[in-house]
Amino acid sequence: MYQPYSSFGADVHSPRDPESQIRNTSQDFAMAFNTGNFDQAAALFAKDGVLVAPRHETAHGQKQVERLLRQLSDAGYSDLRLETTRVEHSGDMAMEIGQFTVTICKPDGTTIPEHGSYVKVWRRLGAWLIIGDCWTRTGKDVADRAA
Repeated sequence: MYQPYSSFGADVHSPRDPESQIRNTSQDFAMAFNTGNFDQAAALFAKDGVLVAPRHETAHGQKQVERLLRQLSDAGYSDLRLETTRVEHSGDMAMEIGQFTVTICKPDGTTIPEHGSYVKVWRRLGAWLIIGDCWTRTGKDVADRAA
């Protein structure tokens, strides 16, 4: 279940339960992206956090992450769904592995479902924040399908 927007960045769960915190914060990220709140999604990254997306320049820092998320949305990416499949943590560091689905709306109105895998690295800096996020598509590439 999603947390209300007012909880973004707030670590409202027990400090002894990093897995639940990370799973919930990932859902907050997806909701923020899907509702066009790119600044809130980027705020879930550490100030020096990095987002690596296929066919895009790597985004370094919250402002660049926000810009890249906006570019993805402008390119037709919508309805992002994240499913965390594994969380490992030690101290103030954690790794999340999962699957994603997203819909890509083309200019002609057709939609292309996309799916793949992601890895996020988290650091507890008061709240759990993303320090690295990288995702990859599975199956045939969108550019290949569009041809």
